[in-house]
Amino acid sequence: MSARREAWAYLSQVAQGPCAPLVELVEAVGPEEAARAVHGAELPEALRTRTQARRHIDSAARDLDLVGRLGGRLLTPDDEDWPAWRLLAFDGLDSRRDRESAPPLALWVLGERPLTELTDRAVAVVGTRAASGYGEHVTGQFVDDLAGRGWTVVSGGAYGIDGAAHRAALAAGGATVAVLACGVDRAYPAGHARLLREIAREGAVVSEYAPGITPARHRFLARNRLVAALADAVLVVEAGARSGARNTATWASRLGRPVLAVPGPVTSASSVGCHRMIREGEALLAARAADVVEAAGPVGVAGEDGGPVRALDGLSAKAALVYDALPASGSVGVRELSEGSGLPIGSVRGALPVLELAGLVGSDGTGWFRRG
Repeated sequence: MSARREAWAYLSQVAQGPCAPLVELVEAVGPEEAARAVHGAELPEALRTRTQARRHIDSAARDLDLVGRLGGRLLTPDDEDWPAWRLLAFDGLDSRRDRESAPPLALWVLGERPLTELTDRAVAVVGTRAASGYGEHVTGQFVDDLAGRGWTVVSGGAYGIDGAAHRAALAAGGATVAVLACGVDRAYPAGHARLLREIAREGAVVSEYAPGITPARHRFLARNRLVAALADAVLVVEAGARSGARNTATWASRLGRPVLAVPGPVTSASSVGCHRMIREGEALLAARAADVVEAAGPVGVAGEDGGPVRALDGLSAKAALVYDALPASGSVGVRELSEGSGLPIGSVRGALPVLELAGLVGSDGTGWFRRG
């Protein structure tokens, strides 16, 4: 066991969730020097305050051994399997103003399959814990079709729509990823212990929280950003007026991921959130899996009806606005794109990597330009 990997594990335990200053410190000096600085409290005031309570806890060797015995591993930016391009979208967010908008420092993973492979083509399927029979049925239909098309299903492992999505993916012989708000050594909820074991066998169980960390409300909210980040799009099947699924959808929009919502009966309280997102333009209406594929898939893929697909059909509304703000020729900077699109600079920075991955834009020393 290398000292460098133990340093990563120690920092993960100390951070316990998103911590932009610590990520920046590691990028600047490396994990071993960062661990030494944290342990010795040789830090700027903001980071010292954040790490003070847990800097004396060094369970790195024990945590790595435990996860290894569970058939898992600690995944870090040092590893080839680190989903770097998925997490690139965090670069466009202002983590100094919003401490939750930082990428994960490291990821604890149960399962043998590479995370980069699992998330190469992935859709997040989320929704209320109090799912109706309609919601579970629709989830099964969407996921069965998505899995049949080779898409990995990402969700949060919770009761309700999350659990229905994971089970449907497994039943279809597809891959699925569960992102937890606690250590991967803890089955949460307890009633999904067997389901989580099956997910680890066929896909992956992932958390940024070190072993032993228990669930908490703020950890669920932080977890939602990773559910969105690891997918090409987010599909909300059922969501109440106040739902964690809407929080995931909000993160998806911030990260430049398309958001889709399934309409339900107008009398259903479980679909109020979906109807509101569709009505207010926060989500596209999804009536079939093909709608999700068209939004999440590569640009130029024809829809189920065989009609032509425009270059922007698979993009979120914000990404389309940024693309439209680019001149027909020449390059422009982020500030000019912000002024042209009417979007905040942070939203523009979040959309540009999505456009670049779609092959629509490129960058040079003077700014961003259209391709083709």
